[in-house]
Amino acid sequence: MKHTLATLGLGDLSHFGPSPDVDAEITGLCVDSRETKEGFVFFAIKGEALDGAEFAQFAVRLGASAIVATEEGAATAKAAIGGFPIPFLISENPRALLAQAAARFYPGQPQTIVAVTGTNGKTSVASFVRQIFTACGRRAVNFGTTGVEGAIRAPLSHTTPEPITLHRLLDELAGEGVTHAAMEASSHGLAQHRLDGVHLAGAAFTNITRDHLDYHATPEEYLDAKMRLFADLSPEGAPAVLNADDLSFERAKDVALASGLNVIPFGRDPICDRGLRLWDARFDAEGQELDLTWLGDPISVRLDLIGGFQGLNVMAAAALAMGVGESPAQVFASLPALGGVRGRMEHVASRANGAGIYVDYSHTPDGLATALAALRLHTPGRLLCVFGAGGDRDPGKRPMMGAAAASGADAVIVTDDNPRTEDPALIRAAIMGACPNGVEIGDRVEAILTGVDALSPDDRLLIAGKGHETGQIVGAETIPFDDAEQARAAVLALEGDELDG
Repeated sequence: MKHTLATLGLGDLSHFGPSPDVDAEITGLCVDSRETKEGFVFFAIKGEALDGAEFAQFAVRLGASAIVATEEGAATAKAAIGGFPIPFLISENPRALLAQAAARFYPGQPQTIVAVTGTNGKTSVASFVRQIFTACGRRAVNFGTTGVEGAIRAPLSHTTPEPITLHRLLDELAGEGVTHAAMEASSHGLAQHRLDGVHLAGAAFTNITRDHLDYHATPEEYLDAKMRLFADLSPEGAPAVLNADDLSFERAKDVALASGLNVIPFGRDPICDRGLRLWDARFDAEGQELDLTWLGDPISVRLDLIGGFQGLNVMAAAALAMGVGESPAQVFASLPALGGVRGRMEHVASRANGAGIYVDYSHTPDGLATALAALRLHTPGRLLCVFGAGGDRDPGKRPMMGAAAASGADAVIVTDDNPRTEDPALIRAAIMGACPNGVEIGDRVEAILTGVDALSPDDRLLIAGKGHETGQIVGAETIPFDDAEQARAAVLALEGDELDG
């Protein structure tokens, strides 16, 4: 298929420099000037650290047919180049225009795409939706933090890929016969218009707690970014699956209703009689049993998943699958077989005395408190926790995480997470100030070994913060590091026996 400025929606833009040939073939799109080839359109995107307009000169040299920039960006480029040797197409929002152009350049998409947003639970809900779709006979994938999983597997560099990567991926998935996809919608991705142009069939909202205030100026701005999924990106009549027990439910409901969406609540609140309601939950060492009603009809479900929050994640996934047309009977029949996501309350090892060790990605105050409260229900003995906080990120949450650990665990070891360019000792000190029952061990390997060594029969250990990650960022270097592997290595070092998990 031939692509031109006209077919990509770029033909009517005002411009500086020579008049664009709107019918000339466009051979590609890019946001990295180094990827420019003959016939490409380069989008000069202004980021947190760099302005793409500063690199437009290199895109010109490499054969770009046109540059898309703001007026300010065009002026920056002109100063570096000395003029406008090729058309500079002017847009107030090159990010949004890029997403729409990418959707036209890579037009294929799975016929049913759903998106999941919220502070916690996005990866698990997307995975559970994909597993439900697969059990219903669909060729399905989920993608986000852990890459592409399901009928096709591939790595990804962002929770929500940038638009060119995203639409190329969707086009490839459709070409491979994938009919159903569940994607994670991060606040960064929503604020930066990465999902614009995706043909969504439905969306879900898990919760909102403090996170990413290094990027969003205020908690309100963070919530506003999440709400774009319902206000701007979901088509009229699509299901909006919302957590009725979350404090932001009323706001989310109002946004969804104003957009003409079909609100499906889930949770314990009585409003969930109109959707999926949780009446009772019973927990044991291996999982949980839920008593639910769907539109008033009772259902009991056994889940081999640890944590009440995972029960809510399953409910969100089930409601979303049913909201886009899957049979309730098939959906509920699929739930007992659902498997957890790597690094999300994952049982990674056990001591010979029966003590269990779990790894979880919880890296916010609410996430850590929720994870500890959830694991407590499966813990006959003491609950121990090893965790830290990332550097170059919202420092205000560090004492809040310390307080969450102090109140949620019987014993706490404060260690390094991804210190990045900050002094790790200062990060630990901020946590320790609010964690009077904490022991400080900076080295994460030693911290995990100490936690595992302290486990008595019936105890549980939660290693929190990094989850599925396989590296630790220290300074500008990423050192190989996997919490699950370290936990198993600790058990092996202490006991020298075959490992469970």
